[in-house]
Amino acid sequence: MNCPCGNNKAYQECCQIAHKLIANVKTAEQLMRSRYTAFTMGDGNYLMKSHHFTTRPTQEKENMVKWSKSVNWMGLEILNKTKGLHKDGEGTVEFKAHFLENGMPQVIHENSKFIKEKGLWMYLDIL
Repeated sequence: MNCPCGNNKAYQECCQIAHKLIANVKTAEQLMRSRYTAFTMGDGNYLMKSHHFTTRPTQEKENMVKWSKSVNWMGLEILNKTKGLHKDGEGTVEFKAHFLENGMPQVIHENSKFIKEKGLWMYLDIL
């Protein structure tokens, strides 16, 4: 199956690599894509694991998974990114995540901040 993140690769060659071992994530964009795919699959464990401990919404995990499974994910657009490469310690990714909720088109437009925690890319917060 093609990866939901829109990278035109098979899931096994794309986000599954990150889902199996987060240390395989080399860039902030790769983490963003793997998190989007985790939302499409309702993978709350990965969403928590890839979220920086200082902003991790542990109490919201169950609701997050329930919501993510209740919508129809339509696609991810990466609009812009700054830094976030293998050698960087921080970066941003601006994206649009398209979905249908109750049959109505919706979009999450966010500019996300990512930082490295112990050498691993983590989602920190919205800018």
